[in-house]
Amino acid sequence: MKVIASSIRKGNVIEQDGKLYVVLTAENIHPGKGTPVSQIEMRRISDGVKISERYKTTDQVEKATIEDQNFSYLYKDADGFHFMNTDNYDQVRVPEDVIGSAAPYLQENMAVKLSIHGATPVAIQMPQRATLEVVETEPVTKGQTASSSYKPAVLSNGVRTAVPPHITTGTRIVVMTEDGSYVERAKD
Repeated sequence: MKVIASSIRKGNVIEQDGKLYVVLTAENIHPGKGTPVSQIEMRRISDGVKISERYKTTDQVEKATIEDQNFSYLYKDADGFHFMNTDNYDQVRVPEDVIGSAAPYLQENMAVKLSIHGATPVAIQMPQRATLEVVETEPVTKGQTASSSYKPAVLSNGVRTAVPPHITTGTRIVVMTEDGSYVERAKD
């Protein structure tokens, strides 16, 4: 679908030279003299290379058709990550580079949204929070106040994070999937 460059927004996926790009920033610049331009920073989905392009605001840009669908995570093997569509039970394999930093937080039967172009998954949206178990942390030091500093901990998915002093090994905690930061002690 062709659109004018000035209508491109952050998060759009555009097609250029047969490759797909996700838009990181899009800014329309109107100088006092000369032609208005659209400055677009984007990342190539296939290999993650960032590029910056400048178009006249009236230039035609090919916007890719992306469809968000609900999937459930099944398992990981040598071929990649396997998901099942929750509507029609179709299974899809997603390569590791599409999953990226979200990989350690994937748990069996976790509900995620995959952005699909044609039949190819191009992006994943994770739930904001995940519940994991603390497998290694320092013991509580007597006399240490609860409001003091956080201590290092290793979670069941291998990710290192910082937890409050009262959290012990074996405690289930809730963390943000974006950066692995501690939110709260799990309520289950």
